[in-house]
Amino acid sequence: MRRSKKNIVYHELIGLEVMVKDHTSKSFVGMKGKVIDETMNTLVIMDSKGNRKVVPKLGGVFLFKLGDHHTVEVKGDRIMGRPEDRLKRYGGVM
Repeated sequence: MRRSKKNIVYHELIGLEVMVKDHTSKSFVGMKGKVIDETMNTLVIMDSKGNRKVVPKLGGVFLFKLGDHHTVEVKGDRIMGRPEDRLKRYGGVM
């Protein structure tokens, strides 16, 4: 199944381009790059200079790029946990 605006919270986020739109820790706001790892509570983002940044999911609002012209805004609390746990939590309803 392809990632879409409706099902992004169920999917692995590794490989997606992301920008931190808002965060309770303002030092993360505006950070962008590619998600290179995901833990239950964080996203690891590699920026264009090759720097790795660990961003807490909780307290963040993220813009994920899906395809050339589509982005989806996701609140960090919606993507807490592993993808398989998120599927269970939201009941698998898309």
